[in-house]
Amino acid sequence: MATNLSLDPELLDRAFELSGERTKKAAVTRALQEFIARRRQRRVADLLGTLQWDESFDYKAERKRP
Repeated sequence: MATNLSLDPELLDRAFELSGERTKKAAVTRALQEFIARRRQRRVADLLGTLQWDESFDYKAERKRP
């Protein structure tokens, strides 16, 4: 999909330096991939503390199952 973007040249230069990418397309693609990955990680982190634990569950006993 062809898209025209007006990108901040300083941000783009920093993205090139940090990512090692050589083209604008590659730098923007990498930035979008990392943005999506971070948002997914945040959603998983938001789940911490929301699960109910079964206090009677013996994880060590489960290790010994055949």
